[in-house]
Amino acid sequence: MNSCSTAEHKIAFHRPAAEPVGEWSTDAVAALFELPFADLIFRAQEVHRKHFDPNEVQRSTLLSIKTGGCSEDCSYCSQSKRYNTGLEAEPLMSLDEVLNMAQQAKDKGASRFCMGAAWRSPKEKDLEPVLEMVREVKKLGLETCVTLGMLKDGQAERLKEAGLDYYNHNLDTAREFYGEIVTTHTIDDRLETIDKVRGQGIKVCAGGIVGLGENRRARAVLIAQLANLNPAPESVPINGLVPIKGTPLESVPTLDPLEFVRTIAVARITMPTSHVRLSAGRQQMSDEVQALCYLAGANSIFSGDRLLTTDNPDADRDSALFARLGIRTV
Repeated sequence: MNSCSTAEHKIAFHRPAAEPVGEWSTDAVAALFELPFADLIFRAQEVHRKHFDPNEVQRSTLLSIKTGGCSEDCSYCSQSKRYNTGLEAEPLMSLDEVLNMAQQAKDKGASRFCMGAAWRSPKEKDLEPVLEMVREVKKLGLETCVTLGMLKDGQAERLKEAGLDYYNHNLDTAREFYGEIVTTHTIDDRLETIDKVRGQGIKVCAGGIVGLGENRRARAVLIAQLANLNPAPESVPINGLVPIKGTPLESVPTLDPLEFVRTIAVARITMPTSHVRLSAGRQQMSDEVQALCYLAGANSIFSGDRLLTTDNPDADRDSALFARLGIRTV
């Protein structure tokens, strides 16, 4: 990691007076990334403690309710039918199956239940069963979140009527790098769905993936894109790439873990009131790296032994680490 110059150091700590509050230029975000590690973590802690209890972490559980067979060409994804990953396409789960998993998640301490379907966009015949899932999961006393792909006109309204709390739609990576990762949709397509969801008063869960082969500048662009949404997403999942054999990114070099921690810290500073979620890639992280992520401002996780199609630390491992760190889950 290169240390920053005195001038860069000042820029990072004193945003230009001409820059409106709540808007982050890529240069300002990039300057945060260049801070000495201790200074960056200190600043992230200051911001975190101003808006959250630093010893609380929110637990969500993510369930793949419709796995595989997706028509998109996202280079990181095992669920694309364009790649030979060994994953078999499965039909939409039944309501009873989903409710059973939701109850188990609640029993293990989750407060939010997220349901993901491998669709480019939900067809009308598929949406109604998902609406029923949302309604019934809410009756269990859980917050609800779905990720269904790009929404057509009128679908966000129906999700709102069903009582949906959050819609997940990640921006994935920087606009300038987007075409290297996916060609079957654009980042503007993603933003259009976020606008539809936000227009219905549904909370937004939007983050990205790091370790796709992008450089630090691209990570700064990603964070700036998210921070400059108006308002910023209520939940911001930061995913570390889990290379999947058979996908175009199966051999991408592993990102330096401290660079991942830096990304968490920069997300916390630029989106001070958002829940920053430590998401995919936790299974590959040591307890010490995860602890640094919480120190950097991560205050949400996906709990459970699977994240759609990849492994995730089980609830017992999470509980043991939280006990060592003195963290409470909500």
